[in-house]
Amino acid sequence: MQKIKYFKVPDRLQRLLGNTPLLARQVLPLNNYHELMKVYGWVKDPIIDHEQTSLFEYPEDINQRRLRDAESIMTVCRNLAAGTFLEIGTAQGVTTAGMATNAPEATIYTINIPPEEAIAGAGGKAITRAFDHSEIGAYYKEKGLSNIKQIFANTATWTPNIGTIDLAFIDGCHDTEFVINDTLAIMPYIRPGGFILWHDSNLELAPKFHWIASVCRGLEWLCASGSLSGRIYTIRDSWVFIWQAPQVSA
Repeated sequence: MQKIKYFKVPDRLQRLLGNTPLLARQVLPLNNYHELMKVYGWVKDPIIDHEQTSLFEYPEDINQRRLRDAESIMTVCRNLAAGTFLEIGTAQGVTTAGMATNAPEATIYTINIPPEEAIAGAGGKAITRAFDHSEIGAYYKEKGLSNIKQIFANTATWTPNIGTIDLAFIDGCHDTEFVINDTLAIMPYIRPGGFILWHDSNLELAPKFHWIASVCRGLEWLCASGSLSGRIYTIRDSWVFIWQAPQVSA
């Protein structure tokens, strides 16, 4: 399959995407992960690393945001249990480890931009920081998890080559263009009924944090273009959107 050309949002369109009415129409907040389980008929509670989710480093961590994020991601992983999972944005590998622990029969491919490219600005602007090679995935490596495969690549030019994807978690560069490009690049590989999750997605907080606004603008464009249709779920106070690809009709 041919690589989708990197998408660039014109400045005029960036301004028009300041509001996100189409995205807001598709997003349905849920009170907790138990309601997410009810939506999909799931029965397994997520395994949560409470030591990590209880960390409070920044004001943005208020309202147990880390815990709500983990519940969102790990509930999906726990109940899918197996298959091919993709994480865009390894960082230190905390989320990677959680995904691998909740789905021990799955193969977790996690991709991170090489540090030298991040430093050069090739990975966009809205990134956490350029992690050193020794930092990338350090947390999951300490855990000795065997179902994780590390990829070093820039998703602006990377062609997915891991086969059909059952779950993708997008948490790389938060620039609008990268959110669009990363989503469009993996969508053809998502199996029918598979899932895409986006981090730093929260409609209430978009006016307060520029990187969340940037992600929401990208998702608004995907809704407007018809690339992203159907219901999107989010657990209140989390920064995660959850979308299931359409099932194949009988």
